[in-house]
Amino acid sequence: MSSKPLSGLRILDLTRLLPGPLATQHLADYGAEVIKIEDTGAGDYARSMGAMAGETSYFYQVVNRNKKSLRLDLKQPAGRALFLRLVESADAVVEGFRPGVMDKLGLGHAALLEANPAIVLCSITGYGQTGPYAQRAGHDINYIGYAGVLDQIGTAGSGPAVPNVQIGDLLGGTMSAAFGIMVALYEAKSSGRGRHVDVSMTDAAMAHAIFPLVEVLAHGRVRPRGEDLLSGGVPCYGVYATADGRHMAVGALEEKFWFLLCDTLGLPELKSAHLDGGEAGEQARQRLAEIFASRSLADWVAVFDGVDCCVTPVLRLEESMENAQIQARGAVVEVGGIRQFAPPVRLSGHVPDFSRPAPAAGANADSLLSELGLDAGQIDQLRQSGVI
Repeated sequence: MSSKPLSGLRILDLTRLLPGPLATQHLADYGAEVIKIEDTGAGDYARSMGAMAGETSYFYQVVNRNKKSLRLDLKQPAGRALFLRLVESADAVVEGFRPGVMDKLGLGHAALLEANPAIVLCSITGYGQTGPYAQRAGHDINYIGYAGVLDQIGTAGSGPAVPNVQIGDLLGGTMSAAFGIMVALYEAKSSGRGRHVDVSMTDAAMAHAIFPLVEVLAHGRVRPRGEDLLSGGVPCYGVYATADGRHMAVGALEEKFWFLLCDTLGLPELKSAHLDGGEAGEQARQRLAEIFASRSLADWVAVFDGVDCCVTPVLRLEESMENAQIQARGAVVEVGGIRQFAPPVRLSGHVPDFSRPAPAAGANADSLLSELGLDAGQIDQLRQSGVI
């Protein structure tokens, strides 16, 4: 049996929708015990969002596997008391409410530390726990808009392009939260004192806008959309349409790759235009566009599959999931009859367990409360009173 790197960690997950649930799923995939705690009303809205797969949505099921579930009404004293008893044996609590909500519930970090001095509280919000925007609502498009990231996405002469991969939610809310939790847990294990991890999705998106930052440092401002090195400003890096309306991705940034690309296309005269901008760069891009538009995507894949110069097809996701490399890596798995993404990082000696699909609401209430010493009668009474 493979080892589970995070075995022994207990995470209490109060989050809903996408950023928090995916962060805790990552931790669960590596062996942490994640207890998903939902209110006794609507619970996690993701359960009923979008296309349904049985009683719950595909969306809910692909970000909540390997978790246990307990429903608790934290507005009732009995619900708060049960939560604090769980905190005593937990390592971290993850929440995504607006700043101040946990304090209003009597479950702010100070209260959690009284129950468990080593507890880590991770709060995931759009703008962080402080600042003039802290209480504002928002979504991914708003966070990356404030972070200067959305402005950089798109082609020259067009408006910003809205990505269908949530950069703020996932890079900011999911991966930064998982990272922050592990940093705080590492310290707590040695110091015995937990920290409050303040994750701002806006901050995290901005913290990764490295190339735009370099432009600001060098020139005082970013270049217009579509004119920078990676956004279409040079012929060696960009997308080119094919005869059948598909696209090839050209990433020949290094001179050796660009030269090989030119030789493959029979365009040695373009070698000097490698990193050209302005009119010269535009002329080179137009020549490449004409060439790529002369043949289909399949034709170009056949040409470049054997040429190591960073020219590849732009696949649709359904094609990506069947791609030979993706398949060989086991990046798509089946859990509970539903195909979904495997954990993003492979660890030697660890084989993830995909035997536990996303749980039904409250599915593990009896076992979790029994661990706290409650008997069947007490658990039934809590159900009758709406606490669980």
